[in-house]
Amino acid sequence: MPLLRDYTAEHERAVNLGGDAVRALDAGDVDRARDLAGRLTVELRSHWRGEEDGLFSQLLDSEHDLFAEYIDPLVTEHRELGTFLDSMDLSIPEDRDRFRREVFALHRHIAKEEDALFPASVTTLDGDQWDAAIAAWEAAHPGERLLGTGI
Repeated sequence: MPLLRDYTAEHERAVNLGGDAVRALDAGDVDRARDLAGRLTVELRSHWRGEEDGLFSQLLDSEHDLFAEYIDPLVTEHRELGTFLDSMDLSIPEDRDRFRREVFALHRHIAKEEDALFPASVTTLDGDQWDAAIAAWEAAHPGERLLGTGI
């Protein structure tokens, strides 16, 4: 599925940006870490909007009530990380420590999506729902195209 492939690519970019920011902090380069954390925030904002307005929304509109129990905590994690990223100050040791923890927690969050939710979506959503999910991704990524699809 092109959409799932692109979500996975976004996950990889987020993990790489977060990891690079942590390594910059470890090297004492707070300015570089700030830049990378800012880029991470931008990447995650569009990613989360695409997921929540698209795939998550379509799964929640499906006839399977169990998705709400799985998706609601993911959305909460998006909000909590977003709030932290907006308020953190990497010159403060406590925020640097929390940033490191949040980057590692992001790995667990991504695994929940890629290992369970994405596969479930393949067997749950119909063509119209995939079209709606793709349209939401496009709205969250103005001017961008899904990787290699030509749309």
